Amino acid sequence: EAPPKVEDNPAEAFTDSSLFAHWGQDLSPENRRIALKQFQYYGYNAYLSDRLPLDRPLPDLRPSGCRNLTFPDSLPEVSIVFIFVNEALSVILRSIRSAIDRTPPHLLKEIILVDDNSNNEELKEKLQKYVDEVNAHKPGFIKVVRHSKQEGLIRSRVSGWRVATAPVVALFDAHVEFSVGWAEPVLTRIKEDRKRVISPSFDNIKYDTFEIEEYPLSAQGFDWELWCRYLNPPKSWWKLENTTAPIRSPALIGCFIVDREYFQEIGLLDEGMEVYGGENVELGIRVWQCGGSVEVLPCSRIAHIERAHKPYTEDLTAHVRRNALRVAEVWMDEFKSHVYMAWNIPQEDSGIDIGDISERKALRKKLQCKTFRWYLVSVYPEMRMYSDTVAYGVVR
Repeated sequence: EAPPKVEDNPAEAFTDSSLFAHWGQDLSPENRRIALKQFQYYGYNAYLSDRLPLDRPLPDLRPSGCRNLTFPDSLPEVSIVFIFVNEALSVILRSIRSAIDRTPPHLLKEIILVDDNSNNEELKEKLQKYVDEVNAHKPGFIKVVRHSKQEGLIRSRVSGWRVATAPVVALFDAHVEFSVGWAEPVLTRIKEDRKRVISPSFDNIKYDTFEIEEYPLSAQGFDWELWCRYLNPPKSWWKLENTTAPIRSPALIGCFIVDREYFQEIGLLDEGMEVYGGENVELGIRVWQCGGSVEVLPCSRIAHIERAHKPYTEDLTAHVRRNALRVAEVWMDEFKSHVYMAWNIPQEDSGIDIGDISERKALRKKLQCKTFRWYLVSVYPEMRMYSDTVAYGVVR
């Protein structure tokens, strides 16, 4: 629903909200109330975002060697897809603006906006007005896909991919800001090997102050419940003593860039999953087991808002659990027991309907993919394995 209207109750100070821990002390009580209402709705400080320039500068947090790298003259073009539902308009516009400003124009073919059935009125007329203004200069440059019902992040990404026409597709949330030079390293790696799926390195846009917080360079992995997590880069990367080198990564944490046709060959995302959660882990496992690779690029940096609370959260845990069991049944062979154990669910008669997985199993067979044991040994040796478990459960 749209942000609730501010009622005419006495202006309270709202000093207890995390929004005001580092920001907003000088606001009037009335403006504090408006800011808090927006924060509760969006999960970040939309009041402040609306007052920041769309083209604000970002600190260049790339490792120093990145500035000296050279790239081929001819690189494939990219389509950037932004997915959103009820996002603050200024945050979406800043994502678009930073993509346009920080991607060389000859490499950025188009921007695709996928609105997963937002009901926030601003995102209809005002967003369309901005799109029309941009497209007046570059016809067809921004395309808008609007879902008539909420499909969730997973299917929204696939519908954005379907509209894309560039040889490479970048799938992003609509609350990011791009750093200078983000595109060339990515497109170079994909040009060299189209079976590479690439993640940028992420920094954090703080949800309250919108300041950029530098995150350490990381690989991306997951635990046995299939929640994503950052990992220390592997020993082989540290041995290179080259902070610009790609970081081999067991999985993907969210936003990624992929060769458009390879993405289809490898099976897109599992559209039998619900809403979101687990789909990027599944993609990472599948790419590795089926002959591709996943890497994080230190020289490609994207700042991303980590919300205080997310949309789609009605029962997010149930979606992640169901999605995790689909991944376990299709890809994990004898190690699927680890996922059931992590969620504390019996393997027989789990009581959870994971839907039809026959198509995904057929895909695995068609692509002649390796075993999950191979993946654990070769790609994700940091993952703990539990053998000889006699029983599991909660001790009461």
